[in-house]
Amino acid sequence: MGLGLVAMMAISSPQYVWTLFVAPFQTATGASLPAIQITFSVLIVLQTWLAPLQGWLVDRFGPKFLIALGAGLTGLGFVLSAQAATAWTLYIAYGGLCGFGTGIVYIGIVGLMVRWFPDRRGFAVGVVAAGYGFGAIVTTFPIDMMLRASGHRPTLVTFGILLGAAGILAAMGLRAPKPADIAKYSAALPPERRTKDYSPKEMLATPIFWLMFAMMTMMSTGGLMVVSQFGPVMRDFGIAEVAISGMAALPLALTLQRIANGLTRPFFGWVSDVIGRENTMFAAFAMEAVAVWVMLSTRDNPAIFALMSGIVFFGWGEIFSLFPSTLTDTFGTRDATTNFGFLYIAQGIGAVFGGPVAAWMHDATDRKS
Repeated sequence: MGLGLVAMMAISSPQYVWTLFVAPFQTATGASLPAIQITFSVLIVLQTWLAPLQGWLVDRFGPKFLIALGAGLTGLGFVLSAQAATAWTLYIAYGGLCGFGTGIVYIGIVGLMVRWFPDRRGFAVGVVAAGYGFGAIVTTFPIDMMLRASGHRPTLVTFGILLGAAGILAAMGLRAPKPADIAKYSAALPPERRTKDYSPKEMLATPIFWLMFAMMTMMSTGGLMVVSQFGPVMRDFGIAEVAISGMAALPLALTLQRIANGLTRPFFGWVSDVIGRENTMFAAFAMEAVAVWVMLSTRDNPAIFALMSGIVFFGWGEIFSLFPSTLTDTFGTRDATTNFGFLYIAQGIGAVFGGPVAAWMHDATDRKS
């Protein structure tokens, strides 16, 4: 579990510090905001829409090699993005390499956790998923400081090398559970929690899968809209650079978001192991809705705006522990990695609506005003 946590932390930055690179990439390429935001959607689409293939590859060739490859591609994507002079170069380097690389690591690690810990599935997935949220805490301020001091090119090269190397080293200690391991841990489960194993084809024929798919699509859209558009929105409201306790409001809000996004995953994963997945989803989703309303109602107050953005992430980030756990509870462990790959496509659909579509709406309403 610890090595999975480290690997997830190493590949989190391309998604969660993206908003810091939007303005430098616009300057370097001369592209519009919607054109630059396509990079973010390519990142998420390749991370998610190819997830069934990525899951199959991990099952076929083993987690050690594939997860190390994914971490290496992620670091390489950062390094090559430093030289991007056109939007298309960003689509290939940042969107393509980082997207495919992070997808392999994410799907592979989650697939390992739901199989290794059937009795604590929600918590185990939550811990490694927290690495994907917490990883950016370690890098947000250093990346922001280096961006201000040295520009985006040295920043991308430096962190690409460091994070790629960390992910590769963590992957070297991973392995899939053997049949005897799965039998041992599954024996501790009560009979009602021992689920029949469904193949991907069987799973896709069930209505419950498509209900989960629709739910995850809607939740992903809202969360990724905040992730990708938060920086531009704070600048539009004129509060991004306002000092709060000696820090600019934007990096402070981003740090609160990373903390909340990390804590929520093991917390609600553990809660779901105790009170059930559906009850936990209801509570978390309702909390996020209230926080979004309060955040927008107090947009002239940078401190409350930043605080509420953290609560929004606390209500959103738990989808990455609850949905994989619910899926494996329902459809079994044998094909859990590939099955989750199909559900994870919902994240890619959410990226389209939360990235370029939201940016287009921003620009369209800005022109009207």
